[in-house]
Amino acid sequence: MIRLEHVYALAGLLFAGVALAIAFDREEPRRLRAASFYALISVSFLFGGQLPAAANGALAVVLALLAASGALDRSKGPAPAAPAGEVSAVRLFAPALIIPVGALAGGLFLAKAQLTSGPLLDPASKSLPTLFGLAVGVLVALVLAQSLLRRPVNEPVQAARGLMQLVGWAAFLPQMLAALGAVFTLSGVGDAVSALTGRVIPVDNPYVVATAYCLGMAILTVLMGNAFAAFPVMTAGIGLPLIVGRFHGDPAVMGAIGMLSGFCGTLVTPLAANFNLVPSALLQLKDRYGVIRVQAATAGVVLIGNILLMCLLVYRNV
Repeated sequence: MIRLEHVYALAGLLFAGVALAIAFDREEPRRLRAASFYALISVSFLFGGQLPAAANGALAVVLALLAASGALDRSKGPAPAAPAGEVSAVRLFAPALIIPVGALAGGLFLAKAQLTSGPLLDPASKSLPTLFGLAVGVLVALVLAQSLLRRPVNEPVQAARGLMQLVGWAAFLPQMLAALGAVFTLSGVGDAVSALTGRVIPVDNPYVVATAYCLGMAILTVLMGNAFAAFPVMTAGIGLPLIVGRFHGDPAVMGAIGMLSGFCGTLVTPLAANFNLVPSALLQLKDRYGVIRVQAATAGVVLIGNILLMCLLVYRNV
């Protein structure tokens, strides 16, 4: 039976290759620290499930210290790849299209796939079918791209190295912030939010509560950089006890519009690095925060719309 750890192992092997590529490049500034950073990322993906919680926490702290020390700054990166010559549209896009098709097929068809000895995929992990389909799609696309374009065998690893060094620590910020959200939830931050809300706003008014929930999702997402991390905190603090518990609101509407409100915060925070800083780095924009500046007005308008929709829809069946 395939488990989530098997998919993570593929990512771990890739980061191990990136670490080795950096370590053996003597012209790379700070190569030992940079290689150590990606080696620890590899260890996390390969063995994180077997390590005790304290070891995983220590690993995260060391990664943060390496990034803060400038281990990923002023990277040279790999030498530019040789031009591939003329490439037809089919050769260019076919491998790229296989990846989302694999993820979609995995999510739709693999959840209930069976072997003679039992299920193909671990049924305890709801996200595994999509992730496994994505992983298979990536591997098939890699083989197809290599056969169509006839590139050097090590080029995928070198390309991954170049991308990681261009993006830097920001590539791993979403995972760190998602883990922070889980820590906040387990430590009772939701209860603290609920108590604070009761002191600041009139919790006897359902529409004020709905507005506070949407605003809280957006603000906490700005602070945490991840709407998925903010959602359990705000839902435990305001959504479930007040909107659903006290005023009998629709939890499906609350969750859907609440997440959309959180995404409004995603549009305006540099902590959402994969959305707002990575594109600036990849496109080499002069203004590092240019993406945020463009998105800010849209975020405000959409948030207002979400608040209105929440007030109109979440209590419609009461």
